[in-house]
Amino acid sequence: MQKRFVAIREDTPGNAWRERFVAGRAEAEAWYRGTGRGAPPTAAECRAQLQRHMPELLVPYERVCGLVGEDDLAPQILSQFRPPPLPHGCTQAVWLGADGPALVRNYDYPLDVVSDHFESTCWFGREVISKGQRPWGGCLDGMNADGLVASVTFGGSPTQGLGFSIILVVRYILETCSQVSEAVAALCRIPIALSQNVTVLDQTGAYATVFLSPERAPSVSRTPVCANRQDSSVSIGVSKNVASSMVREQAALRALEGSGATLAKLTETFLSAPIYSRDASSPTVYSAVYRPAALTVDYVWPGNVMTQRIGSFRPGQYVHDYGVLAT
Repeated sequence: MQKRFVAIREDTPGNAWRERFVAGRAEAEAWYRGTGRGAPPTAAECRAQLQRHMPELLVPYERVCGLVGEDDLAPQILSQFRPPPLPHGCTQAVWLGADGPALVRNYDYPLDVVSDHFESTCWFGREVISKGQRPWGGCLDGMNADGLVASVTFGGSPTQGLGFSIILVVRYILETCSQVSEAVAALCRIPIALSQNVTVLDQTGAYATVFLSPERAPSVSRTPVCANRQDSSVSIGVSKNVASSMVREQAALRALEGSGATLAKLTETFLSAPIYSRDASSPTVYSAVYRPAALTVDYVWPGNVMTQRIGSFRPGQYVHDYGVLAT
């Protein structure tokens, strides 16, 4: 299977963004409504929640609502308040050795659902490079011009609550925060809809993973690896998904702590089983290596690297052939 990726520079959403939204409008609605969900909150409720918890995003939110015009459900979709569950696998690790600090991550997800764009934006005068995801502003991982990096994984629990999509919250911290302490504070106060883990790293080497859940208070970990679970004490009678997360975490830890460990070897480990997935239901879509001190990111596929830098983002495209995936 092949998938085309594009690198786009778009300081603020405009006509090109509107065209992408219109083209993916049906998929965005299917995502937001989910399956077996009740009626979504009203547009007024969504706006009020955004104003209460992430007021800095209100002006760009109202701008994109204006761009889509008369669309009864668009304000709710664009608010990303009360999204549906989307459980898939990811793995990430913090490297503090030579050539660091760095955050290495794999994003695993169905290929036909992942957005195709990596982007450079500048909403408030500070550049953000990120892997964009639906429908407006969403960031799966990214870095800002102050050298703050953030990356998200699923947290492992199916619990749902009234809160925001994590991809909009990651956008928020990249737009408004400069260091790990600020990002952690923001993550701990914004209501989240689903169980999620967010790892943050800055150019000083400070890092943290924040475990978020709609059913309990956030917790902060300094463990340098993270996959798709939150209870590190569980080791007996675990589900298949938790067992997979544990295997991937252990492989990442070995790569971090082994003799002769390097950032290059860690990256190679992320391109190999058990961390790298070739499962058709949730393959590794891309890997990323963020270096906040250098303000660079490598988006990596086996056989290809797309390097981007804050201050010199290069538009372009790449088509990756995933071959025959396992079913």
